Amino acid sequence: MNSPVNSPVKDGPGASTTVAAPGSAVTGTPASRRGGRHLGPVALVVAGGLSVQFGSAVAVLLMPRAGALGVVTLRLVLAAVVLLAVCRPKVRGYSRADWGTIVAFGTAMAGMNILFYQAADRIPLGAAVTLEVLGPLILSVVASRRLANLLWAGLALGGVVLLSGGGFDRLDPAGAAFALAAGAMWAAYIVFSARTGRRFPQADGLALAMAFGAVLSLPLGIGEAGDKLLVPSTVLLGLGVALMSSVLPYTLELLALRRLPAPTFAILMSLEPAIAAAAGFLILSQALSATDALAIALVIAASMGAVRTQARAAKRQVPGATV
Repeated sequence: MNSPVNSPVKDGPGASTTVAAPGSAVTGTPASRRGGRHLGPVALVVAGGLSVQFGSAVAVLLMPRAGALGVVTLRLVLAAVVLLAVCRPKVRGYSRADWGTIVAFGTAMAGMNILFYQAADRIPLGAAVTLEVLGPLILSVVASRRLANLLWAGLALGGVVLLSGGGFDRLDPAGAAFALAAGAMWAAYIVFSARTGRRFPQADGLALAMAFGAVLSLPLGIGEAGDKLLVPSTVLLGLGVALMSSVLPYTLELLALRRLPAPTFAILMSLEPAIAAAAGFLILSQALSATDALAIALVIAASMGAVRTQARAAKRQVPGATV
């Protein structure tokens, strides 16, 4: 990960500023503000996770109408239209490296969505999310340089496996493979979302990457759903999926990654299966077993521990700060 202390960050074409990486010392920053900077990104990640789960519920209603690839296309195309209209990003003045980041980020988004919906079309949603989240967990192990983060990642992994109920051997092999591949793309999404947030102002980079991802998915969606994508009720549901599953969560995550290390963010992503299970209990009246409750507790404990570890690291570099 490219997150050196006091690294140059491009805020726009030709502009460059110096921003301290998470956990670095910042002269003149009050301790209370330092503590808030760690709580804020966590709230953004959790809010994004909640939004995704509600969006997934709408996507389930949409799949019989447009198919898995049709849902992905509607989600990305409509999300791109919304983001481009709101952000109105510039398209000139960026370097080749900037555009390379956009292409990689857009490809990761499209691949993550295409693969995940292929998995959800073949295996239960909870199992698909549980397998997919292994990607961010592995990223946290690979990218982290702190032993504590590796331990938290291991604890989260145990919770995710426990939440699966030991049923992975009974899953459709193709569905499980799609979910694991989606997890790999999710890890790539985290990496390039962080880089995009550093290179582009506001959500401009996200808007451009979403547009590129939409272009990639468009032939696949048209090939599967055809003119079904133009049915007004289908478009309306697709807009709901786009807003809840792409526009809002991706924007929140991009903002969070500007202030949160990628390894910690990756561990926080392990909250997704827990949020899905809780949403099933509260909205769909799906009872939680004792094993499910224990799994959720392990995942949440790991996520909280990861944030606490990062906050303590910041405290050591900022004299007088409190955690």
